[in-house]
Amino acid sequence: MLITEKDGAISFVVRVQPRASRDEIVGENQDALKIRLTAPPVDDRANEALRKFLAARLKVPLAAVRIASGERSRTKRVEVTGVTVATIRGLAG
Repeated sequence: MLITEKDGAISFVVRVQPRASRDEIVGENQDALKIRLTAPPVDDRANEALRKFLAARLKVPLAAVRIASGERSRTKRVEVTGVTVATIRGLAG
């Protein structure tokens, strides 16, 4: 998984599978963290579910998680402040 750090924010790529049976991190797939979400991909519900899920898993406020690009795609670049690269790597483990 490719993780970059810039201006105090950690950036990484997430591949989302909406309408799954449960919210979970599956692992890594093609340099991206694969996450399954129960939310459907309509009205930004999957994007909000992704932000809430990552904020809860990383123990950071919801405002610390931002979708930097790919809002209309399954492949998204996410930026998180207040965490370390090691913490992000630990998600895939």
